[in-house]
Amino acid sequence: MGRPKNFEPDAVIAQAMEAFWTNGYAGTSPADLAEATGVAKGSLYHAFGSKRELFGKALELYGRAGSEMTEEFLARPSTTKECIRDYLTLLVDTDLNGPVRRGCFGTNTALELGGRDEEATLAVHRMGQRTIQLLTDRIERGRRDGDVAPEVDARAQAQFLLNTIVGLRVMAKTFDGPTLHGIIDTAVAGL
Repeated sequence: MGRPKNFEPDAVIAQAMEAFWTNGYAGTSPADLAEATGVAKGSLYHAFGSKRELFGKALELYGRAGSEMTEEFLARPSTTKECIRDYLTLLVDTDLNGPVRRGCFGTNTALELGGRDEEATLAVHRMGQRTIQLLTDRIERGRRDGDVAPEVDARAQAQFLLNTIVGLRVMAKTFDGPTLHGIIDTAVAGL
């Protein structure tokens, strides 16, 4: 009879996500994962199958948490422009104020594995599509509420904003706050 698991899988996935997010897929060794999670390599592989499978679960967790946070943030009772400006500012300030400027796990994964790892590529694409949909919904709400001009193409603006978010998250690794906040002001000016 095998030894019972003495760890919570969801907590281990969250800890692995932090390691992958900071170091990337290739830069995170099995030993790094064991250290980050406090679970021996053999137990990690027994529970999750492989480093790649654990990475997939970490990416899924990141996407789910990001989507929930985005949805909650965009549902706040203020104008669309204020909501989106505050959301972009939150993302940038979180990147700038962290102990390590690591940007977005999804964006980092796209840069590292996009086009070379089909599952990772699809996972990042799904994250982006979800963000586009949430932004589209908020912009359409703004059109209904009268705080976004009726001629604004909600989907096109949402795609532009996602592109801006990705750029901001990459730039946050090397640029300062005033520069990034200026980009946010420019991005929301079109709403």
